Amino acid sequence: MPEPLDLDPAGLAVRREVLGHEHVDAALERADATTAAFQEMITKYAWGHVWTRPGLDRRMRSAITLTALVAHGHLAELELHLRAALRNGLTRAEIVEVLLQSAIYCGVPAANSAFAVARRVLAEEDPG
Repeated sequence: MPEPLDLDPAGLAVRREVLGHEHVDAALERADATTAAFQEMITKYAWGHVWTRPGLDRRMRSAITLTALVAHGHLAELELHLRAALRNGLTRAEIVEVLLQSAIYCGVPAANSAFAVARRVLAEEDPG
């Protein structure tokens, strides 16, 4: 039996609120000797230290995260964070604007790929 993960409680709470219980539970259940330290690190630092800071609200953090993921072509993470952006209160129209802005600063091919992911995710999550 693997050792239990040492997860930051505040980080875990925010991670669950933003990404959803199902995703977080699956990620933690997959943790093994290779990935346990990584799960602990992102829960503590990304979610417990950065996402919990008072300087930006979650909507703004989501918009920034979407842009960064487009810029680096991380489409699987983009899918996850598009769902999180909706959960954090971004509208379909605001997500489209973030992706349009990203096209200018991150490149049209990157935004084109991002729009394909967004089209699918928004149809599933926000059919309006």
